[in-house]
Amino acid sequence: MLQHIKFLTAGESHGKGLSGILEGFPAGVPLSEGLIAKDLARRQMGHGRGGRMSIEMDHAEILSGLRHGYTLGSPIALWIQNRDWENWKQEKMSHDAPLTPVPEVTLPRPGHADLAGTQKFGFSDIRNVLERSSARETAMRVALGAVCRAFLKELGVEIVSHVIQIGPIKAQRKSDHAFKSLNTVADASDVRCLDENAAQAMIKHIDVTRKAGDSVGGVFEVLASGLPPGLGSYTHWDRKLDARLAAAMLSINAMKAVSFGDGHDVAEASGSQVHDEIITENGNIRRATNHAGGLEGGMSNGEPIQVQVTMKPIPTLAKPLRSVDIKTRKVGMAHKERTDACAVPAASVIGEAMLALVLTDAILEKFGGDSLDQVKAHIAATGVR
Repeated sequence: MLQHIKFLTAGESHGKGLSGILEGFPAGVPLSEGLIAKDLARRQMGHGRGGRMSIEMDHAEILSGLRHGYTLGSPIALWIQNRDWENWKQEKMSHDAPLTPVPEVTLPRPGHADLAGTQKFGFSDIRNVLERSSARETAMRVALGAVCRAFLKELGVEIVSHVIQIGPIKAQRKSDHAFKSLNTVADASDVRCLDENAAQAMIKHIDVTRKAGDSVGGVFEVLASGLPPGLGSYTHWDRKLDARLAAAMLSINAMKAVSFGDGHDVAEASGSQVHDEIITENGNIRRATNHAGGLEGGMSNGEPIQVQVTMKPIPTLAKPLRSVDIKTRKVGMAHKERTDACAVPAASVIGEAMLALVLTDAILEKFGGDSLDQVKAHIAATGVR
């Protein structure tokens, strides 16, 4: 649903690497590979991650769209090498026909894209599906999102995230941390949780789950501050900002639900408890509270945007569930791949990237401009801040 910027990723989990193109991005934005590397490193964090994270040292190489440290307005192309390719290229992931037959993977994992993907394309080998449907692809999304974060930061927009639930363990939602320091505090936690007591309980729950050969999901929250009101639109269904954000978040592997502001709690409350009263503060119109999560009528309302995203447990299990062989139709145990016991902390960083991509698109949609200076001038001319 991105209209003013577009991005495309390509690559398989154990292929040579991941490539990405971001088109429609304005000129004049300061950018470096070092800025992108910070978010890629954050994506690899988190208690419960598997052995793959000890192999990959993700680094995005900027191939085009940058000169002397500033974007050019032309397509930005990025490349992330898969170090694990060296361990797989001769047999499982060779681009050429193998010299000897490679055993096919034929027992799909419940909860994964395996079965539906083979049925869609008519494959007899599930690896043709699982390599692209792997969450490895999200490393490139984080890299592209970091490019957009650099643009948003120039406009005074900050994006942060934290984990609010893993399995049955829920964190206290209130935080005394300043918005700008929230990511620093969250990143210092092994589960990116601001509640230290809950964080320790989450770690223990992950350890117990992993020892049992199982996996665990959870909920993370992504927030953005410094946004003007009026991003998105109430006039068309596909231009509503909350709809665009929901689609972006649900496009992340294993995400199952999205809510905003008070989220599911509004179902049990009355209107007087959930609608944010309108007040004046230093001559500016704003809301007394933020139950709506910064979104009303499909538009930003000037308050911080709050998005909660629910992630299901990862479907690849050390102790697999029952499945059916797609070739023999015999009952067996699902295919096993190297996996994480929990990836909710990493998913929160991916959520930041998707939020950055959608907000960059919405800002360019409202204000226009081919360069950073033009966008700033257009924002200043409207006086919306």
